Amino acid sequence: MALSRVCWRHISLGGPPGPLFSLRLQPGRRSPAWGPPRYLFPRQLLIRHFWTSKQQMEFLDIYHAFRKRSHPEILSCLEKATPLVSDEALRWHLTQLCNKVRNGASPGVDDLQPLRECFSDYPLNMVYLSTAHMKALSRAMLLTPHLPSVLLRYRLRNHITVLHQLDKALKRLGIGQLTAQEIKSACYLRGLDSTHLAEEKCQKWLKDWLQLSCSLRSSEMSLLLHAVVLLSTSYPGKRR
Repeated sequence: MALSRVCWRHISLGGPPGPLFSLRLQPGRRSPAWGPPRYLFPRQLLIRHFWTSKQQMEFLDIYHAFRKRSHPEILSCLEKATPLVSDEALRWHLTQLCNKVRNGASPGVDDLQPLRECFSDYPLNMVYLSTAHMKALSRAMLLTPHLPSVLLRYRLRNHITVLHQLDKALKRLGIGQLTAQEIKSACYLRGLDSTHLAEEKCQKWLKDWLQLSCSLRSSEMSLLLHAVVLLSTSYPGKRR
């Protein structure tokens, strides 16, 4: 069952036990042009029916360029938080990660896994993030940063919780069940500019993302939130 051929009607993030989400098939409809899911990025729907495929691709390039402008801000926030980490080993790992990003290299899942504890406690747990840090993350998520800090924190937590639930559902479904366009869409939703990326690169990146996401506990969602930026930074393999 391919993701672009279903309608997400309900996502349960709490309450009594039940299915994670319910699906309604839409027979007879072609898969739409790939893009972010409607409940997260409705703006994509407005252009889908009026723009040509080329115009949509150009729009996604511009849209992702806007998203990338927040990356240096987030890196600066991580560097400022590094001296506040109490554990010396975690502080060293975080410094190495920041240096790798600064040098233009692309971090991998192995670079983030040792930092799980770091992002589940002060100063990088979502509870402790500064307003400036949350604004930068909101811009990276393509969410407006012009809200009070309490709302920024609430919405970022909800955003990444929904994404985490979708990751677990996608892992159960299996990447092999997705079309090439659906894989690109899934990558784009998770921060990777997959517009001009080769299919095998998108598939590998998504597999790595799911490996990280599905291994995290709810207390470690701040790491997943930052992974939207860190795992997509300088990712190699784009078509020229």
